[in-house]
Amino acid sequence: MADLLTNNSPENYGDDAIVTLSPREHIRLRPGMYIGKLGDGSQADDGIYVLIKEVVDNSVDEFIMGAGHQVDITIEDRVVTVRDYGRGIPLKSLSAAVSEMNTGGKYGGSAFKKTVGLNGVGVKAVNMLSSEFEARSVRDGEARTVTFAKGLEQSDRWESGVGEPNGTLIRFRVDEEVFGPYDYNLEYVEQLVRNYTYLNLGLTFNFNGTAYVSKNGLLDLLNENMTEDPLYAPVHLSGDDIEIAITHGTGYGENYYSFVNGQYTSQGGTHQAAFREAIAKTVKEFFRKDYDPLDIRTSIIAAISVKVTDPVFESQTKIKLGSKEIEPGVSMRNFVMDFLTKHLDDYLHKHPETAQILQKKIVENEKERKAISGIQKKARETAKKVSLNNRKLRDCKIHRTDKSELAERSMIFITEGNSASGSITKSRDVRTQAVFSLRGKPLNCFGLTKKVVYENEEFNLLQAALNIEEEIDNLRYEKVVIATDADVDGMHIRLLITTFFLQFFPDVIRRGHLYILQTPLFRVRNKKETHYCYSEEERLKALKQCGANAEITRFKGLGEISPDEFREFIGEGMRLDRVRITKDDPIHDLLEFYMGK
Repeated sequence: MADLLTNNSPENYGDDAIVTLSPREHIRLRPGMYIGKLGDGSQADDGIYVLIKEVVDNSVDEFIMGAGHQVDITIEDRVVTVRDYGRGIPLKSLSAAVSEMNTGGKYGGSAFKKTVGLNGVGVKAVNMLSSEFEARSVRDGEARTVTFAKGLEQSDRWESGVGEPNGTLIRFRVDEEVFGPYDYNLEYVEQLVRNYTYLNLGLTFNFNGTAYVSKNGLLDLLNENMTEDPLYAPVHLSGDDIEIAITHGTGYGENYYSFVNGQYTSQGGTHQAAFREAIAKTVKEFFRKDYDPLDIRTSIIAAISVKVTDPVFESQTKIKLGSKEIEPGVSMRNFVMDFLTKHLDDYLHKHPETAQILQKKIVENEKERKAISGIQKKARETAKKVSLNNRKLRDCKIHRTDKSELAERSMIFITEGNSASGSITKSRDVRTQAVFSLRGKPLNCFGLTKKVVYENEEFNLLQAALNIEEEIDNLRYEKVVIATDADVDGMHIRLLITTFFLQFFPDVIRRGHLYILQTPLFRVRNKKETHYCYSEEERLKALKQCGANAEITRFKGLGEISPDEFREFIGEGMRLDRVRITKDDPIHDLLEFYMGK
């Protein structure tokens, strides 16, 4: 495929430089346009999980249409198998349905309604990005099996008189030629499966031999994912094409789980925006108080699911809804607003104890906000003056909120000391990589109120640099990377910064923006080759390759690494560990144990 891009110099630009790619060639050359980023399986949004989702979406659509109540998923030796018990893909169309772009049964008519797989792309992308791919359909004793390799058909087998139940089986192995080395994190797949069950009551998933099913929908989701006890029993409301669950915790930020037609929209969209507006309006009208929407929503933990006719997503990966209508002529905003205005208002009237707890929480939020309002104003002025002088922040040119192809690559390194920040600053890509320099160890903020964010210069300026004071959606960088020395002090600073985010801005972590930069511990080299090693195991392996006369250098501080070397560690081969919050993490208990007095 590389030869398609060779004639790209100005002097070679002629008719022969214009290339027409087949759909298969285009998917394999530009997979990111179809499945988002590739990744190696270490992050939940890596492409290998998107491929699983594309296959499972079709099985869930069968259930939505009333066909099949079970989906079996296995992952063994990096081979994924998905078997549903729906109607089965029509046999004559099986090969085309999994290999020919824009071929499918969801373009009109009544076969499918309010589903997520509408573009005729998903399973074809899986096929063309897999080194091995098999599709088998069984319908009333007849079966057909087709196999492919990298999107090219290898075999086609028809059978009669089979005793299998109806349905479709898809089996594939992701192609390392496209993705590079990868591995599945089964925790990510399990969460994907759980999300499907919450939205499809009565549908059982068997994943690697374990059954997953939900009886209470979004209520189960909140109860299974909350990392703290709720202030009141979650409010669970459902109606035609909408389901909502709401409660409040004790922390800062807003925590939402939003879904469209059973698809988890991790970046929200129009339905989530409508919900945030509607919850504030409904609560204000119920209490007949002009509460600030921020005071109502702070500490909220909520889930919303809507079903939309022909949903429009902002990308093929379907993680952010763009549709402004629930169906033709019915706006998303009015639909969600009308539902909450009636049903949440009714609930609060019938459950005065819940209303009392909710109002107490809102008043507490309001008191804290007003108590620090004067400090906020002064802190903003300080942050503005400092940003003009650019003492702590070496900014980049492209940010997360910009309309640029590079916006998703924007990141900020939070580091400590002049030498470390100097090395990164000299090595970085000034287009997309910013540097924020701490002065020594930041304050341990565990147990403190948000007032400290404005009173502490380091925290105030960091918050201002990230632009997250009022709204997490305004975050200026896709990745916030903690870059500290590989020693005890560096680890302590890492914990202090992580505590800051967990305490005051947990949404930065929940939405997958906070990372830890891994830097090499050793450099092993001889006259011919150099190896950078991130563990003792890698060091020993490098020693074998370099021989007995190898020179070994132990890196402790980032400032000890020359800018030329450092460029390798924050470039394409950068190793990042995402900071994650899972349902099994007792956040308060962990912070109290490690960071408490």
